[in-house]
Amino acid sequence: MKIIIAGDGKVGSTLAKQLSAEGYDLTLIDEKSKVLEMSEERYDIMAVQGNCASMDVLENAKVRETDLLIAVTNADEVNLLCCMTAHGMNPKIHTIARVRNPEYTKQVYEMRELFGLSMMINPEKSTAAEIERLIKYPGFLKRDTFARGRVEIVELRVEGSSKLCNLALNDLGSVIKCSILICTVLRDGKAIAPNGHFVLKENDRLFVTASPDNLAILLKNLGIVTHRAKRVMICGGGRLSFYLAQALLAGGIAVQIIEIDHERCVQLATLLPDADVIHGDASNEFLLGGEGVSSCDALVTLTGVDEMNTMISLYANTCGVPQIITKVGRIENNTLLNSLPIGSVVSPKALCSNAIVQYVRALKNQTGAARAMHSIADGQAEAIEFLVDESTMHCGEPLKQLHIKRNVLVVSISSGYRQTIPNGDSAFYVGNIVVIVSSAKQVIYSLNDIFED
Repeated sequence: MKIIIAGDGKVGSTLAKQLSAEGYDLTLIDEKSKVLEMSEERYDIMAVQGNCASMDVLENAKVRETDLLIAVTNADEVNLLCCMTAHGMNPKIHTIARVRNPEYTKQVYEMRELFGLSMMINPEKSTAAEIERLIKYPGFLKRDTFARGRVEIVELRVEGSSKLCNLALNDLGSVIKCSILICTVLRDGKAIAPNGHFVLKENDRLFVTASPDNLAILLKNLGIVTHRAKRVMICGGGRLSFYLAQALLAGGIAVQIIEIDHERCVQLATLLPDADVIHGDASNEFLLGGEGVSSCDALVTLTGVDEMNTMISLYANTCGVPQIITKVGRIENNTLLNSLPIGSVVSPKALCSNAIVQYVRALKNQTGAARAMHSIADGQAEAIEFLVDESTMHCGEPLKQLHIKRNVLVVSISSGYRQTIPNGDSAFYVGNIVVIVSSAKQVIYSLNDIFED
């Protein structure tokens, strides 16, 4: 399948890395020659320099022979014009545009056929939704939802004082007294598929599969106290902050936004009259103290500088803030971040890339394609949801009789509103929803790809 990526920024380079590794025929377009040269050296791609919205440049990129165009430049208008031009030159092409400006959301959706859009993605809005979910359902570092909310994979860190510390998985049931599955453990930066003899250690990061009800029991039995957030402090006043504040205010949660740019403060105060907008430097501990950081229920650092977000979150931790959420833009090497007490780490770039990769895989494998896909364990594993249909092999056969590929684990089978953590005697049938976890090194396009035969 031939794909054009327009824009070699953070998202474009991330997509180029992942999609080239999966063997797609990639062409990358950007106006900066040095950026393209670096990508050509790193990945197996073709490069075209120029304006991606230009017919001549798209012609050079062979848009008429392309299956999918992904427009992720820094300008919404260029992305939309690029998709419109590509669709005019090749009516069969699929197009994805990143559109970040909230002023365009409604009109782009209503005029998507005119723009020739197959998919519109807004990383800030997606990230805001993820942060809102973490704030409304605290207790975990990350939550990914499957099977229409009936199954979740959550991330939990083992603290030194936790009941899980130094506990063998065979003894887990006697402590937590609910049905869960620890599908992956991240220890010292390495993802491990644990067996029953595996002993949990301090600072291990666990990726747990369970129903929402069992997750609530898990938190209770581990003594992790959670309460509904009443006041949230947001550091930084960009688009992501706007989307998040809008959602939190609609849910009855008080919001404080600290922004250093005075003009932006005025804009936010106009757009969000119910929010408390503060003009100042969010990295100033005296300002944070004066605004009551130690008494807020959650602090979210959303400035445009990773280092500043990290430092503010570290300070909030010393102030005893119950829930901290930190945004990072660069996630290539986050071993250091994982060792710091900065709460949940979110990345708009990663969320955007995951959504696009899911669309690409579904386009390549339109029968039995994944319904949802989330990257876990710092990108070393993927959790993928499939609907069992008539083309799925081995329906009705016990899992213990199946030859499933190494590093692939069936973690959940849902039938209607009933969700089960499978064992060797479990089986799936047509209409069931199956969630699997696999190593990110092997690409799973359909449920049939998990079998050796």
